[in-house]
Amino acid sequence: MTSELAGLQILVLEDEPILRRQLVAHLDRLGLEASPAESVAVARKCISETSFALALIDVNLPDGKGTDLLKGGILPPDTAVVVMTAEGGIAAAVESMQLGAADYLAKPFDLLELPLVLRRALKTKQTARVEEHGRKQGPDFFFGDSLAVVERLLQKIIAADHRLENNLPPVLISGETGTGKTTIAKWIHENGPRKKAPFVDVNCSAIPDQLAESELFGNERGAFTDAKTARMGLFEAARDGTLFLDELPSLSLPLQAKVLKAIESQRIRRVGGTKEVIVDVRIIAAANTDLSKLVEQQLFRADLFHRLDVLRIVMPPLRDRGNDVLTLAEQTIQRLSKRHRVPLKEISIVGKQRVLGYRWPGNVRELQHELERAVIFDDNDTLDFPNLPVPEVPISETMQRMDGTWLNPAFAFPEQGFNLEEAIQLLVNRALAQTGENVSAAARLLGVSRDYVRYRMPAPQQNASSAQ
Repeated sequence: MTSELAGLQILVLEDEPILRRQLVAHLDRLGLEASPAESVAVARKCISETSFALALIDVNLPDGKGTDLLKGGILPPDTAVVVMTAEGGIAAAVESMQLGAADYLAKPFDLLELPLVLRRALKTKQTARVEEHGRKQGPDFFFGDSLAVVERLLQKIIAADHRLENNLPPVLISGETGTGKTTIAKWIHENGPRKKAPFVDVNCSAIPDQLAESELFGNERGAFTDAKTARMGLFEAARDGTLFLDELPSLSLPLQAKVLKAIESQRIRRVGGTKEVIVDVRIIAAANTDLSKLVEQQLFRADLFHRLDVLRIVMPPLRDRGNDVLTLAEQTIQRLSKRHRVPLKEISIVGKQRVLGYRWPGNVRELQHELERAVIFDDNDTLDFPNLPVPEVPISETMQRMDGTWLNPAFAFPEQGFNLEEAIQLLVNRALAQTGENVSAAARLLGVSRDYVRYRMPAPQQNASSAQ
């Protein structure tokens, strides 16, 4: 419990010398860096010189009230304040909470209570920072047959996470825009050992270059022109939880170096600051471009790429997800109908043809927008999706039960003829690759027996199988 507090700066405002020394000694043993103050004036001076993550303040002091520090922006809004009140001082505690204190302790109290109370106060401020940044809740993720390989990899990641609990390795998610990278990141967080801690979603491409470092690492008061108060960064806001860095290549190369240092050392330094802050966070990064190619073009740091590329998840585009597109569409329609309180409608045959025949360049995000428009504005008894083009070649019922996108509608047989055996072998190879060489799963995808797949397995795999 105390490791989460280690290295943090804490102000201890208490006029009673013995209690002040006891508090400072106990906090030092917990790993915090305590700055003692016996009066409001001394506390003001400490605040002007140091950015405190925590403050433990008494109410009644020789030169005023400790709660005065909560007024007029004297203490930065990111400082988690715990007020100490004498017995019967509940009214003062209530006033301090109204002014922004995160918690209070009634004197006399057991010093063993301190770690729990301070940790709770810090979490309160972290939650406020996350809410300020914006926290989006995504729908439950639909895997389907087309994401069988991804699902198995995720299960392995979650199993390893629960075994490790701490020092969780980074995860890199790649895929086109709109394929569900953010939802996968949330799935990993919500199924892992840190699900009760914050999940902070950062769209790196949406942060102006001049503010990116301050947004990620925070800043001290006066670090730049508009820095009127010290501010917690998103690394600190995600402490003990998950920091999702979406569109990571948007960050400049110098800032990428600082991100790498933060990942490797689990420490950050605020802009304009001199003290390092411990930040135990799980990093999940995402990119819609091939990072290895960006490394070759010197647009992305090679060392950061290799540090992130420990566990890689590749999200396929929607056009490669076959008949799962229809299932995903039907589930989304159910959710949208409930949200907008409209009758649930089925997708017509023509609508299915259009959904399966369209290539969805915007992927899942585009699909959701098209479905929402149809659910709200389509007056027909069924959903036809008139905004989507009709495929040139109608899709039969058999094709609807299979993968409706694997055959190009514009395909024409070559004049020299067509090798059906080669086509069958390509389909078998594709099914084996999609299922991670699982013969039973590949047979189910193809609608054939396991022996049929074994017979057509590539020679090296067949030899290895027979050797076993």
